Amino acid sequence: MSPGGDIRKTPEPVPGVFFLSTPSPAPARVRIAFLLLLLGLLPVACGPRQRADLVVHNGPEPETIDPQILTGQADGRVAGALFEGLTRFNPLDGRAIPGLAESWEISPDGRRYRFRLRQGLAWSTGEPITAEDFVWSWRRAVMPATAADYSAQFFHLESGEAIVTGREKDVTRLGVGALDSCTVEVRLVNPAPFFLELAASRIFAPIPRHLVERFGDQWIRAEPLSCSGPYQLMQWRVNDRFRLRRNPRYWDADSVATERIDLLSGDNAGTALNLFLRGDVDLIIDRKIIPGELGPDLAQRDDFHRFDFLGCDFIRFNTGRKPFDDPRVRKAFALALDRPAMTRRITRLGERPTGAITPRGAGGYEPPEGLGLDAAQARRLLGEAGYPEGRGFPRVEYTYNVGTRLYEQVGIEIQAQLLAHLGVRIQLRPLEWKTYLTEMSRQNYDFIRGSWIGDYNDPLTFLDCFLADSGNNRTGWRQPRYDALLRSAGSAADPASRLALLRQAEVLLVEEEVPVTGLYSYVGLCAYRPDRLVGFHANLIDEHPLWSLRRLAPR
Repeated sequence: MSPGGDIRKTPEPVPGVFFLSTPSPAPARVRIAFLLLLLGLLPVACGPRQRADLVVHNGPEPETIDPQILTGQADGRVAGALFEGLTRFNPLDGRAIPGLAESWEISPDGRRYRFRLRQGLAWSTGEPITAEDFVWSWRRAVMPATAADYSAQFFHLESGEAIVTGREKDVTRLGVGALDSCTVEVRLVNPAPFFLELAASRIFAPIPRHLVERFGDQWIRAEPLSCSGPYQLMQWRVNDRFRLRRNPRYWDADSVATERIDLLSGDNAGTALNLFLRGDVDLIIDRKIIPGELGPDLAQRDDFHRFDFLGCDFIRFNTGRKPFDDPRVRKAFALALDRPAMTRRITRLGERPTGAITPRGAGGYEPPEGLGLDAAQARRLLGEAGYPEGRGFPRVEYTYNVGTRLYEQVGIEIQAQLLAHLGVRIQLRPLEWKTYLTEMSRQNYDFIRGSWIGDYNDPLTFLDCFLADSGNNRTGWRQPRYDALLRSAGSAADPASRLALLRQAEVLLVEEEVPVTGLYSYVGLCAYRPDRLVGFHANLIDEHPLWSLRRLAPR
């Protein structure tokens, strides 16, 4: 129970069983049903009983819905429905369109933005939203005490990096100000062609100061919760669902397509699939919650939809822990991985195997290949590091999050390949989602599964994660040359020169020092019936605003 009788987080409901029932062709139906039973992916029933107008399976239970400290994509979907920034994402293509700001002006040098807020903006609880709310919220986000993993996004603002890293104590020096109650001015270090998309990111949304000052870090549990987005929070049942209702005080409330939405939480892929097949879920929005074994069969159905987007899976090495403090060991591991075998045998949806971090197609950028399979070179490097043929190599663990068999299967494949190519035996360390996130943030791991989905269509959204002072780095790696290349790219006037500098930085990251190594770029797979759902559109940053979604009545 949160302060003052906040939103109740009630226990999980009593489980039950649903049975597969779908009009799909018999062979696919038999295969899907058989694999569900074989894998033990049995679903559970979950209340409340009254169906919302739209039911979306959102993936794992969010760690938090505080837009300043969340990290997961499932967390961000909920927060994105409740809190809006100066801009918001266009559901068609993921580009920035006006949000709480109705218009903006950009200075000729591209470093100064003036956003004009809409008249009459208000929180869902009635208090006015003003330019000062943005200034206060952004200053809170960069304070070291807030510990926001995404605070590096404010490095683009004047004094942002200095404040986040503690070199500057005066948060009023951050490059944001309120010229009047309806005008927000933003001052950047360098021109950022993606800043309007960045301003739509969750961490740039204002948060209700009146609740933070009353409840502190527990403000997100206040009842009623003050929201600025298209929806307000009605109920939060842990490991079950978020129930949202249209926010009548939202500036564009008339365009919100659905009155009530349930966002289901859970990491059991069989449960999600069965709920969808029997019609209790209208949309499975998260690829990770679709059973990987069934991916190729499901992708053939007209109610499963495949699309490309800017995301990747990779490995983080803990460079502060032996033996991965030695770059030769990190490179040996990267060179011992057969990524095409992983995508061919496990993911099986056309993912692109790559040793790089940035997917192709990000803002016209061509990433390096990274380190591919070269077992002989891998063994040589491991021998130089003091472990010939793997002898004497210490016990290390590969950490990954449970909930989908895909990550377990990839972990088993990594385990087998390292044994075959290096003679190294590793242990697998599966963790529940929230524990996995905590251990990664604390750098309590040897090497660990990593993933990233672009916040905007530019390679920098991937590469700035590994700046020395980025909260998303989580490897212990600090390389001044890498940081300098990114800064030089930021000040480059010529777009081609900028991309060339970013590529140099990525070569350093994934081929020379290797605190991370790529596995494969993502392919999206979501589930909905086109004759029952409108407003969902594939786009490169995998953003699907809930305000645009509407369930159609059965014909």
